[in-house]
Amino acid sequence: MTAVNEKKELDVVALGELLIDFTENGVSEQGNPLLEANPGGAPCNVLSMLTRYGRKTAFIGKVGNDGFGNLLEKAIVEQGISAEGLKKDNEVHTTLALVLKLANGDRDFAFYRKPGADVNLYEDEVDVELIRKARLFHFGSLSLTDEPARSATHKAISTAQEAGLVISFDPNLREPLWPTLDDAKEQIDWGMQQTDILKISDNEITWFTGKDDYDDGIAYLFEKYPNLKLICLSMGPDGSRAYWKGLRVEVPAFLQSGTIETTGAGDTFCAGMINAVLKYGLDGFDEEKLKDMLVKANASASLVTTKKGALRVMPTMDEIKAFIESRK
Repeated sequence: MTAVNEKKELDVVALGELLIDFTENGVSEQGNPLLEANPGGAPCNVLSMLTRYGRKTAFIGKVGNDGFGNLLEKAIVEQGISAEGLKKDNEVHTTLALVLKLANGDRDFAFYRKPGADVNLYEDEVDVELIRKARLFHFGSLSLTDEPARSATHKAISTAQEAGLVISFDPNLREPLWPTLDDAKEQIDWGMQQTDILKISDNEITWFTGKDDYDDGIAYLFEKYPNLKLICLSMGPDGSRAYWKGLRVEVPAFLQSGTIETTGAGDTFCAGMINAVLKYGLDGFDEEKLKDMLVKANASASLVTTKKGALRVMPTMDEIKAFIESRK
C-alpha cells in the first residue's frame, strides 16, 4: 500500500488502551505525593494530537462501565475523537496507571491491569465498519500483551489490510505489562510485520535489534521487514530522525526549561509522522518534507512536556507555529 486514500469519512482509526494516568501533582501537607487522574493511553493521545492537525479520528477500545470509564469517554469526545468504537465492560474496571517521576527525570510506570478493561476487548466487539471508513489504522503493542485484546487487534489489522488502509505502529514498550521481554519481542516482531510506517524510540530500537548504533538498527529493520516504508526514530533530548527510501534526515530537539514531564511526548511526535503521511502519501516525501515533518513533531512533543498529562492538553497548530518561530 503506497497511497493514502483521500476519499474516506475518517482519516485515522486507532485501537488500544484508554486508561487513567495517575501523575504526580505536588506533595500533601503530610509529605505524600498527590496524584492527578489524567486521561491517557498512547493510541488516544495520538488521536488527540491528530485532531489538532484537523484530522477526523475514531477510537476502538474498551473501558470499564464505571466513573473512570465515563470520564475517559467524555474526555475523548471533548477532543473531537469519535467514541463510536468504544465499548464498556460491566465486569472489569477501567485500567489504571501510576506514573511516578524518577530522580533522573525518567518515569516509572505501575499498572493496575490484570484484569483491566482495555485488555478485555473481544474480536466481535471490533467495529470493522469503522475501520473501513478510514485512511490509516494505528496501533501499539499494549493491545498485544494478553487475550482477548490480542485477537481483537489481529482482526482489526486484517480488516484494515483488506480495506487497503496504511498501517502505523508504535511499539511503545512497557516492560511491566509483559510476562517476559521475550514475549514482548515476539509480539512486537509480529507488529513490525504488519506495518507500513513505524515510530520507534532510541531505547526500543537498541533493545529490539541489539544494535548500539541507531543507523545499524534502522538498516536491520528495513532488511528484516521489507513492508516498512518510513521509520521515524525519537531520541528524546537528542532530537529525531526520519528514514525513507535511502534518505536520512535528523532534526535537533526543542529543549526548554519549562519541561514538567515527558508523558505523551512520543505519542505527540507519532501524530506528526502520521499527519505527514496523510498529507504527502507514502511515496510523496523528499528531504525538505521529512525535515518539516520532524520539526513540527519535535516542537509539538516539546510543548506537551510543559503540561500535566497529555490527551487533554495537546498543543494547537498556532501554538506549534509560534513556538517554532520563537526558536529561529
